[in-house]
Amino acid sequence: MDVPKLLEAASLLVPEEVATENDITVADVWEYLTHDEWEVALGLLEELGDIQPLPLSFWEALATAAEQMRMEKSAAWCHWRCYETRNGIIRADLTLRPAAEARRQTPIYGAGVLRPMWDIGNRTSTGEPALNVAMLWVERRPCLEPGGRASVRLAPLDPQQWQHLESGQVITMHEDRSVAGTAVVLDVQRPAATPPA
Repeated sequence: MDVPKLLEAASLLVPEEVATENDITVADVWEYLTHDEWEVALGLLEELGDIQPLPLSFWEALATAAEQMRMEKSAAWCHWRCYETRNGIIRADLTLRPAAEARRQTPIYGAGVLRPMWDIGNRTSTGEPALNVAMLWVERRPCLEPGGRASVRLAPLDPQQWQHLESGQVITMHEDRSVAGTAVVLDVQRPAATPPA
């Protein structure tokens, strides 16, 4: 399927009454599509997708369109949103330890590349902390410096292990045995129920 058709298909899944803070609606997307401004239309659709939950097919269409336009960061974000649509959303406020106190000396690239381990309260059969892996996406920033603080999204490799998380819970990030950062859970949204086929 070509890019305009993918973007058109995605835009048909956005309710007409949905609007961004700047009053952008799906009607604006259609205006850009009629002028072949696909990158702008894609960006607006991504914004509209953040207003309310949209179906998996919306994010899949955007991911494919972004890949075809070779917009790597948009494609990665849309794939991330596909994951969240299937498995739920976990957002947290993460503070990394300063470089002088931690092993990490370089910034964390923000677009879902790092897969650190997290102490989320699970225990092994012997009572030791059981660390669980989750990919990390830094919101609205290209990276997070040692000692820095930012809102992040987590994509667990085994979402079932994370079902007990609640807003306000403190969890720790590990890249080895030492604590690399501490996060306070901001929001946990379970995946929307899938309608029967």
